[in-house]
Amino acid sequence: MTGVTTPGAPIVALTAVEKRFGPVRALDGVSLSIGPGECIGLVGHNGAGKSTLVNLINGGLAPSAGKVSFPAEGTTRALDAGVRSVFQELSLCPNLTVAENLRISHSDLKGAGWRGRARTEIAASLDTVFPGHGIDADSAVDRLTIAERQMVEIAIGFAPRGRDARLVILDEPTSSLDAGIADQLLSHIAAFCAAGGAVVFISHMMGEIFRVASTIVVMKDGKIVATRPTADFTRASLVEQMGHVAAKAGEVVTRHTHPTDEALHTDEGLTAMKGEVVGLAGLAGHGQAEALARLYFDRTSAWRGAKVPDVVFVAGDRGRDGILPLWSILRNATLSILSQSARCGLVDRQAEARVAADWKTRIGIRTDDVHNPVLSLSGGNQQKVLFARALASDAPIVIMDDPMRGVDVGTKQDIYTMIKSEAARGRTFLWYSTETEEVCQCDRVFVYRNGAISAELTGADITEERILEASFAMHEPDA
Repeated sequence: MTGVTTPGAPIVALTAVEKRFGPVRALDGVSLSIGPGECIGLVGHNGAGKSTLVNLINGGLAPSAGKVSFPAEGTTRALDAGVRSVFQELSLCPNLTVAENLRISHSDLKGAGWRGRARTEIAASLDTVFPGHGIDADSAVDRLTIAERQMVEIAIGFAPRGRDARLVILDEPTSSLDAGIADQLLSHIAAFCAAGGAVVFISHMMGEIFRVASTIVVMKDGKIVATRPTADFTRASLVEQMGHVAAKAGEVVTRHTHPTDEALHTDEGLTAMKGEVVGLAGLAGHGQAEALARLYFDRTSAWRGAKVPDVVFVAGDRGRDGILPLWSILRNATLSILSQSARCGLVDRQAEARVAADWKTRIGIRTDDVHNPVLSLSGGNQQKVLFARALASDAPIVIMDDPMRGVDVGTKQDIYTMIKSEAARGRTFLWYSTETEEVCQCDRVFVYRNGAISAELTGADITEERILEASFAMHEPDA
């Protein structure tokens, strides 16, 4: 039972906490205190222990050693202390409405008329966090875009649900949000903390960490290696503290493609040359994902698949479109190469094992055994498996739908290098991203607005300013 609230006491305190999974020590002697008004920026590479830490705070896991307490509320239960979690892997029930999903975590919504109260509460929370969101509380979740689903999950996290939230844990909350919607969330976090709430903010987007965090906590190999006020870090010093893994040096590959070597051309005007990295930009939900889906299905709809596929796909929504949850890491990573390595229609297990081992090393999948279940990996490492699956194939076209969700900064640099190396060998990449910084690395960019291409940018015109300009208003025709 919740005790008397103690003003000024920490909302949560961890003392010498350890967490073991068999022989694996996921957390090793972690101590951390979070008080009212604090926004903790929790950073570290994939597999550093961030997810384990937050699952100890929210009560999802019990410590193997040490203590987790909630002094401000005098309770031992995270739920009674007002602790909420918004996970990187979205957990909404797709067959229920937005309002019905609120009911799952709000036990006080019962009796006659509970749906009406649920609609009112979730609509108010959405209005507060994301003004102008346009989401209907009676919409089925499976009809929403991934950005809208993420907005609903965040709004549920901040909703009262019988008592005000005291500590909200946000795990990569902007990974599917465009810049404008992400800005609304970051502004709400600042207001929430100023009013006495607390936030644990996990993100690989350093600009967001530096904007909202009052304190940055750095994790590495299951330990906290630094805890300092945000003002005491620079981007360079933060990356250094995380133990940044520099991109692997590869051979310099000369591009042998010619500008007339067209790899694809769609009726809506989307084109790409062999060896080109083409970006799709614009506000989320304006047709980019749909354009990639049409292209993918148009080239993979044959009843009998080719030995080498024409196109492969890297999903951003890995839970829905990418990971096969009942399979091992090996099976997930090698799915795209089974037909090209098969002998007389039989899977070549030795070739499959070699490919899995090679990509485990090349892309840095953190596991002791590729035969482990894929769900034993962190979210970022699951995303690495999807990249391994795509790049291991010989498909000439690689489609990437916002693929860097939850991937740490060091791995991103490695993947960028791999993409450029593969493009130099003649592979074509179509890359939709909600991160403008990523889009600006492309050779050519198509900006989408209201389901159509509003601008095509090349060279020096690929800037954040030009992308935003084309995202919000179509260019007027010349007089």
